[in-house]
Amino acid sequence: MSVDILVVAEQRDGVLNRSTLEAVVAGQELGKQLGKEVALVALGKGISSLAEELTSKGVKEVLTVDDDKLSDYTPDGYAGALQQVIAAENPAYVLFSHTYTVRDYAPKLAMKLERPLVSDCVRYKMDGNALVFVRQVFQGKIDADFTFEGDGPHLVSFQVGAFNADNLETSGAAGAVRNLSLSMDNVEIRTKVLDVFEGVKQEVDLSKADRIVSVGRGVKKSENIEMMKDLAAALGAEMGASRPVCDDGWLPLDRQVGSSGQTVAPKLYFAVGISGAIQHIVGMKNSGTIVAINKDPHAPIFDIADYGIVADLFEVIPEVISALKES
Repeated sequence: MSVDILVVAEQRDGVLNRSTLEAVVAGQELGKQLGKEVALVALGKGISSLAEELTSKGVKEVLTVDDDKLSDYTPDGYAGALQQVIAAENPAYVLFSHTYTVRDYAPKLAMKLERPLVSDCVRYKMDGNALVFVRQVFQGKIDADFTFEGDGPHLVSFQVGAFNADNLETSGAAGAVRNLSLSMDNVEIRTKVLDVFEGVKQEVDLSKADRIVSVGRGVKKSENIEMMKDLAAALGAEMGASRPVCDDGWLPLDRQVGSSGQTVAPKLYFAVGISGAIQHIVGMKNSGTIVAINKDPHAPIFDIADYGIVADLFEVIPEVISALKES
């Protein structure tokens, strides 16, 4: 038995990374285009409950690799296991969500398979009979087209937010679970997780947030961040920021959104005092609804905003907070 399109699920402690569902949507849409079916593969230790959860995600089947060497993520373990899965299943396409973990091990996997990897794609398109994958270069200023030559497997990662997880198509019948028996004996794990540093525990993964209030230099000084935190609390949102805010130490670096920070796609993105430099826009342009507040009517952020308020944010934000608390 083999699969056509294989989507690699990302999980930690049995909890699925939401961006995996975006990769499944990409697989479903690609499958319709090519007339191919989609399967998921999950790696880990003791992941039977996760596997059952994945069967409801509109895929033909869920493949699992359960092994002690996969209890913690390591690039050696993931690359070694997936190399065997791909060799056994011979999928035409292997899809990933372009997370930090995938950036770590996917190039290693591509090297082992001696196959190219087209990473951080924002979409795909058909050019005649040719399937073209599009990724952005020069900090999002230019779209570049890439095609594969020869037979698969073809490895592709999609930028977080490139596809909307809400578009996931589920079916009435759950997919089957197939446990793969692989030998990890010859896979050398050269790193060992001893402990998780406290600093890492405090880092926020904005890619999982449904709502984000993001602030720019328009807030003028660090003392005004507290007002923005009140807005975030009223919305039930996480705090984000443009690079200058983080560079000045007004918010931690793990709150930075943009080409040199995190790529996000929340259902609601509230941009406050952000002009909309291209480096920031490439990190949040796939958000569901974008609300921008800026006193400059020509700010680039308004070009992509669904709702724009041209006004002094220090007059608008208190009114918004008050209205939210009264609702």
